[in-house]
Amino acid sequence: MLRSQTKLMDLGRRLCRSIGNNNGSNLTMVEVDDKTGIATLTLNKPPVNSCNLELLLDLNESIKQIERNGSRGLILTSSNDKVFSSGLDLNELHQPNQDRLIAFWRALQDMWLSLFLSRVPTAAAINGHAIAVGCVLATACEYRVMLPGFSIGIHATKFGYVVPPFILISYLSVLPRYIAERALLQGKLFSIDEALHVNLIDEVADGKSDAIIKCAKFIGSFAKTQPDARALTKRQTRAQDVQLLIKDPEGQLRESLEYINTPFFQQGLEVYLAKLKSKSKE
Repeated sequence: MLRSQTKLMDLGRRLCRSIGNNNGSNLTMVEVDDKTGIATLTLNKPPVNSCNLELLLDLNESIKQIERNGSRGLILTSSNDKVFSSGLDLNELHQPNQDRLIAFWRALQDMWLSLFLSRVPTAAAINGHAIAVGCVLATACEYRVMLPGFSIGIHATKFGYVVPPFILISYLSVLPRYIAERALLQGKLFSIDEALHVNLIDEVADGKSDAIIKCAKFIGSFAKTQPDARALTKRQTRAQDVQLLIKDPEGQLRESLEYINTPFFQQGLEVYLAKLKSKSKE
């Protein structure tokens, strides 16, 4: 009996194994299904997966690690059952330490490139609100499955931020230009029905498990393709979108930092953060 139980435990470990980051952080978790070869990358920064420097670095390392380990695909999801990601940690932008701000923005650019150009098929199981960079993470993936009752979108204009070109590209890669433009100008957050109607998401799921199954099915649709040929075709298809960021990352960094440091933006952000703090006390 004991021997049988041991065999079952060993089988469970083979079917789904966790992979730790080299830096020992728990801000993201990676599990690989040994049966399908698909890795599930889970955002795990309480309370709402707001992206600070540490999470961005950890996320980038996890994406690269999944590729190094030869996984057949990547499913991005959240350990929070209400929030996929609330976006950037705005405290990183408010009266920032300049050295940390530079490191933070470089980490954001690098992470987005890693996900947008990932050589493996990518899908997002959106099991909560996907706001601002939460939406950017989802749209950087090739496929999106979302649960009912949540919102997705980029509301940057509501706190005085002008999105950089690479964030705009994430929207334009899935939305028609006129819809993306209007949504960005309005700071619009889409309901699940609206998101499905404009193809911001591809499917609706009954729950997180169902979302992951649907994402795995999408990734499985590439089973008969040659992985290197698929990866090169994806990179070629998206080459024009990333050209500016790859050719001039320091110029893009400089433009973003100059705007973040303007009194106009800092004053607007301070008012917005005060409103959020007041609302949290209600």
